Amino acid sequence: MSHDSYVSPLSGRYSSQEMKRIWSDDTKFQTWRRLWIRLAEAQQQLGLAISGEQITQMQENVANIDYDLAQQLERKLRHDVVAHIHAFGEVAPLAKPIIHLGATSCYVTDNTDIMQMRDGLRLLCVRLARVIARLRDFAFEHRALPTLGYTHFQAASLTTVGKRAAIWLQDLLMDLQVLERVRDGLQFLGVKGATGTQDSFLELFQGEATKVLELDRLVTAACVFSQCFSISGQTYTRKQDTQVIAALADFGATVHKIGNDLRLLQHKKEVEEPFEASQVGSSAMPYKRNPMRAERACSLSRELMACVHNAYQTHALQWFERTLDDSAGRRRFIPEAFLLADSIALILQNVMEGLVVYPAVITRHIAAELPFMATEKILMAMVATGGDRQEAHEKIRQHAQAAGNRVKQEGADNDLMERLAQDPYFEPVHGRLAQLLDPIGFIGLAPLQVDTFVSEVDQALLPYRDQLTEQSELTV
Repeated sequence: MSHDSYVSPLSGRYSSQEMKRIWSDDTKFQTWRRLWIRLAEAQQQLGLAISGEQITQMQENVANIDYDLAQQLERKLRHDVVAHIHAFGEVAPLAKPIIHLGATSCYVTDNTDIMQMRDGLRLLCVRLARVIARLRDFAFEHRALPTLGYTHFQAASLTTVGKRAAIWLQDLLMDLQVLERVRDGLQFLGVKGATGTQDSFLELFQGEATKVLELDRLVTAACVFSQCFSISGQTYTRKQDTQVIAALADFGATVHKIGNDLRLLQHKKEVEEPFEASQVGSSAMPYKRNPMRAERACSLSRELMACVHNAYQTHALQWFERTLDDSAGRRRFIPEAFLLADSIALILQNVMEGLVVYPAVITRHIAAELPFMATEKILMAMVATGGDRQEAHEKIRQHAQAAGNRVKQEGADNDLMERLAQDPYFEPVHGRLAQLLDPIGFIGLAPLQVDTFVSEVDQALLPYRDQLTEQSELTV
């Protein structure tokens, strides 16, 4: 790696080689050349005077890109596509007269963007399936482990560690379904011409509209798309970009929520992300174990969520059949949105592969709050033995207030149960206090809910069952 010029942290630190390859110059410009070949092949099939030798020479030089020449030409011509047409013609001279025949720049730029987005979405779906598979196992393993539930980040009734994880899992499953839907719904631009009317191709085929339509169909099929836009300007509608980037941003929002929850749980020392033997938590405080993975995921997720603003602005501000103010922004925010999504998926998978649960700490936190939560059950038990509800309620209230004051003012343990055990009024239920205080009696249907939901997750993961084993290791 060069150290004398700026390198994006997404490329240098966070994203995978696979995703970087999808958005690399080699992939981009080789795809341009393949699109020119597909166009020539279809035009030849439909009767234009294009020889097999011309096509063969193009095929033999797909990867033979002289980047220095292309850059020199672009500086001179101020047009990247034309520069690469000339550079391709230099290594495939027989084909030079027919490269890009009838097409406009967006034939290669837009169709390539769509193909790269499709490949990026395919990779992200696999990445997300792996995250889901890891979290599915975690949720199932801890489906019946009671823990404090929180509303407003104040202790509420109990839930289970697995049920909370299943809530995260549900959001991730929804993200996977959206990404699959967007991936499968991508439409190819096809072969449309300068303003989308296909007039240049109609002229090439001497007014034969059926051949123009067939050209569009052949190129679309050759690029393995089942559908292309039937209506477009010079570009495909940038609304397709908003749908793609919004799906990625949606995933970012999910990861941010999970990351925040994990950071709070690590503060409470109930659940921790992986911490390696030689890992340093703080340069100043050797004892610290910071949730750096979850923090990093949250940071990158915020960046990903912000990308959707650019996509919406670009779509909203296009004029008529196209303007060029979309180009510079799209070169940046589309690849970076995919690299961001790739990065946070890898981080989240790494976290889920090493989550540590501390049941003893969880039990201690439950013990501090459960006596208050159990008061209603104690009240009902007293009534069942013939006690007066209002009288029992008042006596419990007095003891609860005293125990609460002891906790808050003295920093002492919650002694509500001891107070009730020593009060002769509650003698009818003294033998049942331990039973009434069992955390399992406060988790409702949480284990069953997890079991039911896990079966749904298993169905959703079936298409990925042969791709789930790869582990995620962070490079930094």
